[in-house]
Amino acid sequence: MITLEFYDPSGNTEITQQHASRLNALAGKRIGFLSNDQWQAYRTLPLIKTLLEEDFPTCDLLPLETFPQGIRPMSSETTANMVKDRGVDAVIIGNAA
Repeated sequence: MITLEFYDPSGNTEITQQHASRLNALAGKRIGFLSNDQWQAYRTLPLIKTLLEEDFPTCDLLPLETFPQGIRPMSSETTANMVKDRGVDAVIIGNAA
């Protein structure tokens, strides 16, 4: 007999790993960008960067090309170390496909 297990997407799920804590403010923070290089990332990430530059002029927004782009590099230990070495306060990650 085969047993199938289904999850109800409308219910609560147990949180097993917390996200990183959120910044209280963006002023004066160094922000990096990571892209999986899919679904219009070449349009949306530059737009997000432009909007942040306009709204938070004291942010240090790294160029979009600072870190490797693509699904594999995005999730690699090498890229994680690059982000750490650049001393960013936060990373904007996108895009979902």
